[in-house]
Amino acid sequence: MILNEEQTMLKDSAKDFCTNSAPIAQLRKLRDERDPGGFDRATWQSMVELGWAGIPFPEEFGGLDFGYKGLGVVTEECGRTLVASPLFATVWLGGTAINLGGSNEQKSELLPQLAAGELLLALALEESHKHNPYGVATTATADGGDFVINGSKTFVLDGHVADKLLVVARSAGEPSERDGLTLLLVDSGTDGLSVDRTIMTDSRNAANVQLDGVRVGADAVVGAVGQGADVLDLTLDIARIGLAAEMLGSLQECFERTVAYLKEREQFGVPIGSFQALKHRAADMFCEVELSKSCVLEALSALDEGRDARQVASLASLTKTKVGETFHQVSREGIQMHGGIGMTDEFDIGFFIKRAAVAEQTLGDSSFHRNRYGELEGY
Repeated sequence: MILNEEQTMLKDSAKDFCTNSAPIAQLRKLRDERDPGGFDRATWQSMVELGWAGIPFPEEFGGLDFGYKGLGVVTEECGRTLVASPLFATVWLGGTAINLGGSNEQKSELLPQLAAGELLLALALEESHKHNPYGVATTATADGGDFVINGSKTFVLDGHVADKLLVVARSAGEPSERDGLTLLLVDSGTDGLSVDRTIMTDSRNAANVQLDGVRVGADAVVGAVGQGADVLDLTLDIARIGLAAEMLGSLQECFERTVAYLKEREQFGVPIGSFQALKHRAADMFCEVELSKSCVLEALSALDEGRDARQVASLASLTKTKVGETFHQVSREGIQMHGGIGMTDEFDIGFFIKRAAVAEQTLGDSSFHRNRYGELEGY
């Protein structure tokens, strides 16, 4: 569970890029100017030129085949500066689904475009305020050689900027059933598709999507008709691990900023970090941060080692729970230890607690994953 020399070099270069080219000040600027895209396209293009968009995908489809641990260390550094980019929605979610379930034709067409930064993807899954992968009521009805899609989606990450949506629809069965799901690619300009941007509390992008009689051909299906869950399950677990890697970077940065503040802020003529009660709280956070690091590294290692889907699923839920709870703790302690100034927009520490709130709910909160982990382990 350690990084090799190449992975360490990639991590260092990513840290340098994010610190100098995509600091938190960039997110603040995007927020204040209400940027219509929600991310800086020049920065994203630079990330693409560094090869980040193609890290986990096979070389034959334009990728670098450098593994998910490589993508994980890049994502972790992005988390440190809260970089707003399509990396998660396009690569961790959309790209993973195409790589896992796409036909050779779909991979040959889409993955090179994705790696070159010419294509943005978004997964349209959720239909309620709580994560429920199988609670899909949106329908995909066969009509001749086509499918007609009707329904609505919420919390579609980067949906308003995506060139294609990967829509999870039901071609058979009832909501909550695993069988009967079908994954369908829908172009952003398709008739009957409407996308409304929503700005979340962490200043990131999501969208509400309405599909009214959206017609796509049979070649839009990713995976097999009615068996989309076979692709969706592993896609979501890989993405959960990727999100945990981002959260790990954010919580480490939040912790380090808090410790630095404890060393410089003085009361009664001494740094407040010398107070025993604050030392104990900082030590407790340090232990949780180290445990979170181990969880993320183990989960990323499991992906690159090709462990079976059940092991990956258990690690994904364990990691998402542990890292989410640590981020929750560290971000709130950061606000508390900064005192009143931490509640103002003057300090960047407030951005972390907002990101923690959204990331914790994305792809399942701690309650969802504790229950799922228990079921996977036979409890």
